[in-house]
Amino acid sequence: AIMIAYLPTLYAAFSQREVNISLLDARAGSPPTAGELLRRHGRLRVRDGLAQYLRDWEIWSAQLMESHLTYPFLCFFRSQHDNQSWLAAFTAILDVCAALIAYGDGETKWQAQLTFAISRHAVADLSEVLRVRPRPPHADRLPQEDLKQVRSLLLECGVAQCADAGDQKLKELRQMYEPYLAALSRLLWMSLPSWGVDAAPPSSRTVWGRITSSAPGEPGDDRSHSNHF
Repeated sequence: AIMIAYLPTLYAAFSQREVNISLLDARAGSPPTAGELLRRHGRLRVRDGLAQYLRDWEIWSAQLMESHLTYPFLCFFRSQHDNQSWLAAFTAILDVCAALIAYGDGETKWQAQLTFAISRHAVADLSEVLRVRPRPPHADRLPQEDLKQVRSLLLECGVAQCADAGDQKLKELRQMYEPYLAALSRLLWMSLPSWGVDAAPPSSRTVWGRITSSAPGEPGDDRSHSNHF
């Protein structure tokens, strides 16, 4: 009877977690990546709307941390959609925050710092409660060539402070969260997304590609099977 009484609470925590993950699909793809989030926001929305969006993720991170520290087994609950997970969402948000802290300025950088702080706090505390030690990823998630593409993408989005000095800051920030993500990834069997810097233009066979394209779909397209972005 006690376990049954807890079910609504557990389902509410799971459902609350999954709402933002589902919304991230349109904004950053599935699996979500920092590169795709920046690419889809573009210059205007990075300047005017990204700070508020990161504020939403600051709240999500705090809520997830509290619910999953209380009920750690929620960490093992999978998302209901392909290529999505709470760990991948954390990774994409931490990546984009780290890039904006290293190279950005103004209100967006300030909010990125706040979101980064609570998100990093969450993954560190969850690693501790699940008894996994932080360890570096098997491979560098952002080699030098990809870093150049991240800087180019930030410039396209209106982030003008992409100087070499930011490279070291980004490296330091990544070392603050990647070892925790890598440890959780191994424990939970949830893959970490890339930075998404080499993503191809949206295909007309994806929902996002059809929404943003002005061209008609190809004859014979079976669009009923394109459920995700």
